[in-house]
Amino acid sequence: MKSLFHLMFCFLLIPALANGHDVDVTGVARIFLDEQSHGSYSLSVVDQQVPPLFNIERILPERCEGLPPGNFAYRFQCNPALNIDDSLSFPWSLEGLVAIARWADGEDVSGYFPGSGVVIQVPLNGLKAGASSLGSLAYRYLVLGADHILFGIDHLLFVLGLLLLLTGFWKLLQTITAFTVAHSITLACAVLEIFPAPGPPIEVLIALSILMLAREVVMSQRGQMTLVHQKPWIVAFVFGLFHGFGFAGALGELG
Repeated sequence: MKSLFHLMFCFLLIPALANGHDVDVTGVARIFLDEQSHGSYSLSVVDQQVPPLFNIERILPERCEGLPPGNFAYRFQCNPALNIDDSLSFPWSLEGLVAIARWADGEDVSGYFPGSGVVIQVPLNGLKAGASSLGSLAYRYLVLGADHILFGIDHLLFVLGLLLLLTGFWKLLQTITAFTVAHSITLACAVLEIFPAPGPPIEVLIALSILMLAREVVMSQRGQMTLVHQKPWIVAFVFGLFHGFGFAGALGELG
């Protein structure tokens, strides 16, 4: 993994060495953030044409402290360590910035961050920094989950379809429970990396599940017996598997 990080560093270093005006032409800077140990960091700027960071602490969260720089990198430490609630602010009037972060656990993450013309903000949740605390992470997941369930159009359409199709409180409750259980199964599998969330194919399947439910509603209005009428909890369980993977993708974006 360490050799991969060095290879990525060299890959982005070559264009800068080959063209002395690369930053002026493309307007994009390149930086590398290396968490050498928990709470201890080095920051390398590949493009020498960007203004130097004379005071490294100005771009860091307030709790971070600059250290004497190394030969090719700025050094600093943070207590507690950098987390997803933090951001770095670079005072550069460029189009944007490409950042590669290598965290203490060995994970390498890269991202592009556009500039405002005055400053370039690099939110560390975009580089999958750690959670500020277990409570903070749980709160973020809780808020995201509530938003996903209450305002996600796929869930609203699914519940609306069930309300139009099913009669009886207990049948509706059993069907929604089956959906929730399946949703939790695939969500857990994706988060624990037992099965990776397929991404775009899952989004297609979620859309198709809503279309199928709409077809069931139309058939029911015409007096025809539908699959949801016959096996409501099975249909809901299958749909829940798809939707759980979709939610896992949203959590993955959070980090």
